[in-house]
Amino acid sequence: MSTAHEPDTTDAAVAAVDALRDALTAAGIVFPSLATETASPSLELVTLGRIRADVALRLAHVIRQGCA
Repeated sequence: MSTAHEPDTTDAAVAAVDALRDALTAAGIVFPSLATETASPSLELVTLGRIRADVALRLAHVIRQGCA
């Protein structure tokens, strides 16, 4: 819920989570804790959460391939 002093900006964070989840899924990567941070909606924070070491290595590999 937004107040007069704090605009509801969670739409951007939700869109970012959805886009990141779609990209990760396409790469065969799952971040179980991927979500928006609701404590400070005006900051539009995305929580990546914790992942296993093998998932982090897979993510690093995919990023390196995309940067090549």
